[in-house]
Amino acid sequence: MRVIRGLHNLRAGHRNGVATIGNFDGVHRGHQAVIARVAAHARQRGQVSTVIAFEPTPAEYFSGQQAEARLTVFAEKAAALAKTRIAQFLCLRFDGDLAGQAPQSFVEQVLVDGLGARHVVVGDDFHYGKDRAGDFASLCEAGKQHGFTVARMPTFDLDGERVSSSAVRKALATGNLQRARVLLGRPYTMYGRVIRGQRLGRQLGYPTANIAPARRRAPLSGIFAVRVVLGRGRTLDGVASLGCRPTVSGDHELLEVHLFDFDGTLYGEKLQVQFMAKLRDEAHFENLDVLVEQMRKDEHAARCILRRYA
Repeated sequence: MRVIRGLHNLRAGHRNGVATIGNFDGVHRGHQAVIARVAAHARQRGQVSTVIAFEPTPAEYFSGQQAEARLTVFAEKAAALAKTRIAQFLCLRFDGDLAGQAPQSFVEQVLVDGLGARHVVVGDDFHYGKDRAGDFASLCEAGKQHGFTVARMPTFDLDGERVSSSAVRKALATGNLQRARVLLGRPYTMYGRVIRGQRLGRQLGYPTANIAPARRRAPLSGIFAVRVVLGRGRTLDGVASLGCRPTVSGDHELLEVHLFDFDGTLYGEKLQVQFMAKLRDEAHFENLDVLVEQMRKDEHAARCILRRYA
């Protein structure tokens, strides 16, 4: 999959294909259904397939710190899209110019002049352009004017529930990792590079790989049983804490991962942390001895749970 940052990086070989537009936060099973349709349509016609998304998300641009928790940052989204059959990911910077662009102008600049789109597939709640004034009907009219066809995907439901990024956030926030896994079609995963920490975990007998979540706020918090993919695809089990570490007076969110049966350094390495099950919420302990005793219990619980996923 090609990753294209901005319209200015489009080339002739990127044009004349099938496209879809959206935030694609989480790349959940509803998104995957849209993408599969785009990829199949393009493959049947020997055309290129494209996912168009935005960075930052429109919600982050307009709401700032009040925006809903982000499921996937750019690298995580690109990695999830790379596992589909989509040919290219066009990421557009969402700024004042794009936010203020009229629907017709957006179509002409992005779909017509930029991609030369021949067919566009969108979700049933699709809106675009300034004040979200553009909708499916106006996109169809634009297609007639500029020579591309438009199709709308129906709602993707599972067990009577509409699959959406909001539904995934709700499952994560309430600790229902199994439901999130069903909605996503995979375990919820965060990517990140290991940074240096206070090394307190090593002193307590539980060394951790520390990762900054790289988002304004994470969609989940607490203590988790995790499966971690290291470089070259090596996989290890572990227990992770995601939050502000109340016992040691942490002042920012941090993902701390203790890998079972691992002795080595990981500074600078990029890890994939798969959240398999939530063990408990974060808690404040009266001293470090009590914290260590709880960590032993967490390790035992995580090992028992992760055996089910062997």
